[in-house]
Amino acid sequence: MAKGIDTSTPEGIAAIEAGELLAKDITDEGIILLKNTDDLLPLMDKTVNIFGTQAHAMRLSGGGSGAADTSRAINFFDALKNAGVEYNEALVELTASVAEEGSAEANESGEVKGHSGLGAVLMAMFMPPTNDEAPIDYLTDDVISDAKAFSSNALIVLTSDSVEASDAEPDQLTVKGNKLDLIEKVATEFENVIIIVNAGNALELGFINDYPSIKSVLYVGTPGATGPTSLAEIIVGSINPSGRLTDTILTDNASAPAYENFGDWKYDNIVKDNGASFATMEYEEGIYVGYRYFETRYQDDEKAYKDLVVYPFGYGLSYTDFEWEVIDHNFDNEQMQVTVKVTNTGDMAGKDVVQIYFEPPYYEGGIEKSAIELIDYAKTNNLEPGQSQLLTLAFSTRSMASWDMEEEEAYVLDEGFYQINISRNVHDTVESLAFMLEEKIVYTTAKTGQEYKNYFDYANGGLTYLSRSDWEGTYPTSEDINTHADDELYNTFDAYWHPERNEMPGEMPRLDADNGIMLTELKGLDFDDSMWSDYMDQFTYEELRDFYSTGGWQTMAIERLGLPKGILLDGPAGINYFFGDMTSAAYPAALILASTWNDDLVFEMGVSLGTEARAYGVHALYAPAMNIHRTAYGGRNFEYYSEDPLISGRVGAAIIKGIQSQDVAVTMKHFIANDQEINARSGLFTWMNEQALREIYLEPFAIALEENDVSGVMSSFIHLGHKWSGANTELLNNVLRGELGFTGFVVTDAVQGGFMKPNLSLRGGSDLMLAPIPTSTAKIVDDSYDQDPVGTVTGLKDRVHTTLHTMLNKTRFAD
Repeated sequence: MAKGIDTSTPEGIAAIEAGELLAKDITDEGIILLKNTDDLLPLMDKTVNIFGTQAHAMRLSGGGSGAADTSRAINFFDALKNAGVEYNEALVELTASVAEEGSAEANESGEVKGHSGLGAVLMAMFMPPTNDEAPIDYLTDDVISDAKAFSSNALIVLTSDSVEASDAEPDQLTVKGNKLDLIEKVATEFENVIIIVNAGNALELGFINDYPSIKSVLYVGTPGATGPTSLAEIIVGSINPSGRLTDTILTDNASAPAYENFGDWKYDNIVKDNGASFATMEYEEGIYVGYRYFETRYQDDEKAYKDLVVYPFGYGLSYTDFEWEVIDHNFDNEQMQVTVKVTNTGDMAGKDVVQIYFEPPYYEGGIEKSAIELIDYAKTNNLEPGQSQLLTLAFSTRSMASWDMEEEEAYVLDEGFYQINISRNVHDTVESLAFMLEEKIVYTTAKTGQEYKNYFDYANGGLTYLSRSDWEGTYPTSEDINTHADDELYNTFDAYWHPERNEMPGEMPRLDADNGIMLTELKGLDFDDSMWSDYMDQFTYEELRDFYSTGGWQTMAIERLGLPKGILLDGPAGINYFFGDMTSAAYPAALILASTWNDDLVFEMGVSLGTEARAYGVHALYAPAMNIHRTAYGGRNFEYYSEDPLISGRVGAAIIKGIQSQDVAVTMKHFIANDQEINARSGLFTWMNEQALREIYLEPFAIALEENDVSGVMSSFIHLGHKWSGANTELLNNVLRGELGFTGFVVTDAVQGGFMKPNLSLRGGSDLMLAPIPTSTAKIVDDSYDQDPVGTVTGLKDRVHTTLHTMLNKTRFAD
């Protein structure tokens, strides 16, 4: 499995150094100030007591393929010292000894920490991490008295682990037990308390309002190697925070309707070839994910809203003040444009974020609609006190349309009044503007010219979906989840599971031809050029089979055809080799990248990643990851951008543009709806309606494709209905390649679980199998060939052709 990558070349070293300078810019802008009563921050009195054990083990990266190399990070204490903060060293020594004792006890009980890559995933599968504080009996009266004598300022770091292959448990995101005991003790004894939220998932933060002494809260996510330095500089004010939330922060994460169906349900009568059961998951919340639910359900009940929402989507504070003035706006049926003048009226330089939301007309019994949706945003430059900047925000009127799955099978703009909100966050509007649409507009075709239709009725599952016309009567429940497939589903899946039973008629495609063509001769030729056909005729069956089956972190070289080996590595937060450690630039996790709300900065990260990949001879990155925070509990939320599809798509599009500018391919992932880890790797049938699929889960990828000629897509583990995403012709061919105009290659996620069968994917639209054990995959292809030789070879030639055409023309693969 060794990739033989040398990161120590002058080019590689320079790329790492440049990348980590940029990573610091990202953490500077991605850390979010959530509370700052009495302007406690930036600290004037630069002395502080640091309480708790978790400050000794800050979570700088998530685990799994989205992990980053944080080996060069300085710890939080050194970062504070470098920033000029004096901390209580005796208290830090005490908590370090308590942390070390707790770590030893945990290791004796079987818990092992510090794993990355495969190790992290395997540990998560069998031993999910714990996140509790140590018991606080070590905080004696003498310890507290000495701390008070040192400083009236106290700081607590709250952490939570997040790792691929394991979702968060409810208790993990609830501040309770020893953590709450620590907070209560410190908040009672000290008048100025700072909370640092260091977690890849949204913690419940309702407790913050229970203690007046908690005056400042900073949200740092999992910020990568530069995170501690940026955090310390924000605490002292050499950096002014400008991050904004990309999720809703709640008092109770279980109050989101998707929570009801988040979990573990298995069929009792649909099994894989090894006899293991498939699982099922119902997205009964429909489109009401994240703020779409809370802003709609409680739009006329502010008290109930405040009881649940601690900090709304898009929220974030600054050390300075900004005044906005809408200078101009122009609305019509094609384009919406607003110009906003932003002026720094405070006494410190800083950046601000202007967010635009729309409130569409809703007709009871008509298309389901959120009461409000994000539609555009822009971030200012760093404005000095008194300095102003004009921001012009523009979006297409069509982008406000909703999917009508009942009547039109198309995107629809209902006639009526649209309110356009220029806002600081989803719940705080500075100015509202009106737009009246006189007649309904139905968009019957995609921008590629393909006619729209419902392709996924089979994934609806006959469920009752949440509706704002009857919140109580349609609210999701786990009590009626169907774990027994009826005869129709059973038989439909059985036919899908064995495509080779339907043998393709016709003659065997030509193989092993002696046409004397080498791969480099095809560079720049159209996909349909006859020379490509002649080149593909030169492959033997075994070469096609092995190339298709060997897509795990590399592609196979075939010297006689001039086909070199391709290198494909993980890369959401830094170039990462799943099966081992490697030196590379470490970036903050996607959650903090999106929290910058700065597309230009995201693009720069893409350029930096692409430059580094090119220096190492890497041709493609398994990145970016663009799934949705359907609930707070998703194990890979740190690796994804947001609960909102627009910001997920915009950030993904920007980083893709940057990576591809360096002739490095991407495989944006996971297409589609890879929103929980439970059962994902063992076969998960996901049931949702077409409106939710298109407006929430498909939309980030659609935005990225609209803005880029995307080179690659990684399909997901999950099934839509009974069809695995890596072998779903409606998803990969009708929508991805048809409606969205995608022309690159599709690679599967890592083949495992006994359901990611190449006899399905080579017929269903995947071009490459990310197979850790290629020989096992090749054996299944052989079995398919024995039953359907014409169909198998036809599929293989088409799949390999697609991959090679993309790699040759969009990377330095064969230079």
